Amino acid sequence: MAAEDGFLSRAHVAIMGLGLMGGSLALALHGRCRLLTGIDPDPAALARASQIELAGHLHAHPEEMQEPADLLILAAPVGAILSLLDQLPGWHSGSPVVLDIGSTKEVVVQKMAHLPERFQPIGGHPICGKEKGGLAEADARLYQGAPFVLCPLPGSTPHACCTAKALVGAVGAQPLWLNAADHDRLLAATSHLPYLIANALAATTPEEAHPLVGPGFRSTSRVGATPPAIMTDILLTNRQNVLQALAAFRERLDLIERLLSEEQSAQLHATLSQGAEKQRRLVIPPGDPT
Repeated sequence: MAAEDGFLSRAHVAIMGLGLMGGSLALALHGRCRLLTGIDPDPAALARASQIELAGHLHAHPEEMQEPADLLILAAPVGAILSLLDQLPGWHSGSPVVLDIGSTKEVVVQKMAHLPERFQPIGGHPICGKEKGGLAEADARLYQGAPFVLCPLPGSTPHACCTAKALVGAVGAQPLWLNAADHDRLLAATSHLPYLIANALAATTPEEAHPLVGPGFRSTSRVGATPPAIMTDILLTNRQNVLQALAAFRERLDLIERLLSEEQSAQLHATLSQGAEKQRRLVIPPGDPT
């Protein structure tokens, strides 16, 4: 591991995508690598990145890089990551470690598996973020203490795995090793379904309720404001898992609706108690014995 920590300090790290996640990653990596390059086709993002001196080099297109990257991080929406992986062999020489940080993994690692052998791919997904995107929201502390899922491919090299783990440590996150299928199944329940619930809640709340919106509604509906363009990619690339999560949620709602309709007070109380107890178990911090 120490060798990979040293590698990172000597490496040229290129981040493709300078939104919330890529921008926060760049801020967190300041001073931790030899050269940091930021790439984004959006002129406004590049102007902002230049203003805050986000990286040593900034480019609109990856082929503008004069020096190949040692570690290439794909920090774009999932659909854009898939497109970048198709284009990658045509413009990048060398044998870089390629790490994506997209929100779904199976479709990405399947695409990574078709990269030429000189590339060293590994999938990743930091479990952090905000409902607002863009470089203006970037924060160097965003990754600190957060789980950072790493999904090796069958052909991921030890160097790729160790480099990814060193990167995770450098930004203050905690590595969590999962296969891509388990990641997508679990994230459908903990991230993609909550977005849909929050979004539907906001959409079905009367406008005249605005003066009565309090902390409960704000916290419950917060993630529903995540940019739809990002979430559409995520939902479609994890469609089957999301549909299964929706079906399980709908079944639970149907039970609650039936008990409420039939005024079955004791059963309703017991059902709600089950949910409350499950919530407490799910949010207990790792290592907490309570």
